[in-house]
Amino acid sequence: MLNRPHIRRRFVATAAVLGWAALGIQLYLILAARWSMGASLLGGLVSFFSYFTVLSNTLVAVVLTCELTSRPSAARRWFLQPWVSSGIAVSIVVVCLAYSLLLRHLWHPEGWQFIADELLHDIMPLLFLAYWWLYVPRGTLRLWHILLWTIYPLVYFGYVLLRGHLLSAYVYPFVDVGTLGYPQVFINAGGILAGFLGIAVVLVGLDRRR
Repeated sequence: MLNRPHIRRRFVATAAVLGWAALGIQLYLILAARWSMGASLLGGLVSFFSYFTVLSNTLVAVVLTCELTSRPSAARRWFLQPWVSSGIAVSIVVVCLAYSLLLRHLWHPEGWQFIADELLHDIMPLLFLAYWWLYVPRGTLRLWHILLWTIYPLVYFGYVLLRGHLLSAYVYPFVDVGTLGYPQVFINAGGILAGFLGIAVVLVGLDRRR
């Protein structure tokens, strides 16, 4: 029943709208805060795209949007490849789990920030995982795909360290070199990478069982 074309399209359309809405709300909140402080809006845009949560949710929204479009394009072919969509699924699950385990207790957002927070960290990961389970073609994943998937978090980690060094500001407290020092930051990053690899192995196993 869930594989009927009209149900599939409605599900994907709803998820895509929620994904872009969450990103739009979060961007507005960041820019509005910087405007009120007289800070650079361009700096706010850079800050917005410096979060793994935002980058991963953007990839999720792009995949869902590509699913909705019928016009052939190189981008659509790329993002709808099972191994690409699956790698994004791993990343968005990491977003959900890392936030719940490491960050959720550090603040208590309200109003629109609460809505954006729930969408980006809880609702979209669940919706995309459901999309992956229901609609991504099965049986194509191999263990070597995991090596390709790890490029994304490794490059992001390098960017976070470089940005933090240049600006003396780190986007996440568990990679704050100024407070924790490099040894602890690398230990923290190694733990998160281990979790990423564990989730990736589970996804590959589920793909084979499907």
